[in-house]
Amino acid sequence: MRAFKSISPGMLPPLGVLFGLFVAFVASQVWNDLDRAKTAVNREASALRAVILLTNSFPGEPETRLHALVRRHIAEAVTQEWPMMAQQRATLTITPPALAEALQLTFALTPSGEGQAAAQREMAALLQNALDARRQRIIISQSSVNWVKWSGLLLQAVCTLLAIAMVHCDNRLTSALAMTLFATGVAASLVLIASHNRPFTGEISVGPEVLLQVMPEEDPAARNP
Repeated sequence: MRAFKSISPGMLPPLGVLFGLFVAFVASQVWNDLDRAKTAVNREASALRAVILLTNSFPGEPETRLHALVRRHIAEAVTQEWPMMAQQRATLTITPPALAEALQLTFALTPSGEGQAAAQREMAALLQNALDARRQRIIISQSSVNWVKWSGLLLQAVCTLLAIAMVHCDNRLTSALAMTLFATGVAASLVLIASHNRPFTGEISVGPEVLLQVMPEEDPAARNP
């Protein structure tokens, strides 16, 4: 008891500040990854939407094929890539076949005028932008808070709790109340960080809704040949 009472209460503010810095350090990565994931998905959806609009410059079979390829890419992203990203199993080893075929088809088009030539160049650039956005979201899906950061955060929280217990060791009720308040703050911080730790995992995650909104409708003629 005498050893504990000799500890100065002035230790608590520095320990609390250090814990806050640990939380800010870890949370900054989590928020940054979440923002980057949203940006990548929105950029991919915007590029694909622009491609769909530009396909009107090539009516007939090219327009129908490009719509089908964009629709297939979005369907594969939603049904295959998103579950793999949630489990951190998505990789860049496989190029999305639908986008690759759409890019090849775009380069193979023969424009009949300056307008179609400009549309062809813009479509190629947009498809490459969509491919880059897809790469970015897959890379971000591999990101998470590593065990070193978690260990440092938890260790600092334990050190602060012990310091609170030592400073208020002569009054059990005060010590219990102070430790409960700080432990509640620690738990809230950990839950908040953990719930956003993986951008594509959990209830609070980046979903494919934006991509589904830009999916072109299926051609009735193709659906009922």
